[in-house]
Amino acid sequence: MARCLVGCGSNVGNRRDLLDRALELLRFMPGVTLVEVSRFRDTKPIGGPPGQGLFLNGACLIETDLAPHDFMGMLTAVENTLDRERDERWGPRTVDLDLLLYDDLVLNNATLTVPHPRMATRRFVLEPCVEIAPDLMHPLAACSLSDLLQSISITHPHVAVIGVPGSGAPEVASAIADATLARLVHSPVEYARAAVHGQTLAVSEATASEHEWQQAVEACSRPLLASGWPNDPHGTVADYWLHTLRLAAADELSPESYARFEPVFDRVAGQTVPPHVAILLVAAPEVLEERMAFRVGRAMDSTDVFADLLPAAAAAPGQRPPDRAEMACSVERFLKLQDRIVAALSQRSGRGSDAAGPRAVVTIAAGDLGQAVQEAVAAVEAMA
Repeated sequence: MARCLVGCGSNVGNRRDLLDRALELLRFMPGVTLVEVSRFRDTKPIGGPPGQGLFLNGACLIETDLAPHDFMGMLTAVENTLDRERDERWGPRTVDLDLLLYDDLVLNNATLTVPHPRMATRRFVLEPCVEIAPDLMHPLAACSLSDLLQSISITHPHVAVIGVPGSGAPEVASAIADATLARLVHSPVEYARAAVHGQTLAVSEATASEHEWQQAVEACSRPLLASGWPNDPHGTVADYWLHTLRLAAADELSPESYARFEPVFDRVAGQTVPPHVAILLVAAPEVLEERMAFRVGRAMDSTDVFADLLPAAAAAPGQRPPDRAEMACSVERFLKLQDRIVAALSQRSGRGSDAAGPRAVVTIAAGDLGQAVQEAVAAVEAMA
């Protein structure tokens, strides 16, 4: 039988009575054994419309012989029995039953995503889960739920907003820092420059070189050094992940140069505080193309929206702006780097100097910048 974790919540009506009724219905469902139930705790609503009442949240451990989609359908049936309405995202609800984990299954399709995509930073989810199943492994974080909770409980957490140029990482990081009073760290270098006018991916105005990549690592590491790490509770939000430099350098340097660069990176990265939480912004090709065209048309404007695309969009002195083919080439380079970032964050064990983190990763679509900001802020606020 599969072991499943289910998150339970309510903030409408008699919350405890509704949750008790939901659990009672689960007990009598065929193919389901309710193993253990956590204590319930009051939780402030995260995201959604203002003026909501407190949630009562908990978790339960269930064993089942139902297939994942059938199990999810059963949870939905229980919600419907208790008059759950789905008119508004993150809105008030009589009962909310979230499938958090189904054994070590990793699934992402149109009808079901397991593990739950936002559980990794939600204290109101992790605390009751750790109460009843502390050693249960999160298959994507490659650590126990207890370890995952610990990673969001650091006194001064490091949140990295990760994305290629044009994904909105600087804008999202700024919004998170504003909302949480965190220290904001912008990337001090152009660590992922596009191929424009025959240039290669570079970290400065010159063509990339081994020395420049090493300088970039040094510059990006300084705000993240463990020796000067703050101890206030607000945290640090950076709009880059140091490991991205390693991924980009692997594509841009010759094998001989990269062999010399890699130990330098490991030495420098080993002196920094790796991210405890990653907000991964994933941009579709058409999104990057649209934003690249936006910057090409406004390269000299005062707006700083998607300013990290400016090196790829602005014409060098005496040269014309990039044409459609050149912009497509730049986007292709960004997408290649994005694929490498996603793969690296999906293989969080055995990653050398970054093996300690990030354990908690929240993936957000970058297409709607306003929505991405809302989801990212909610993910970080849920850590409190």
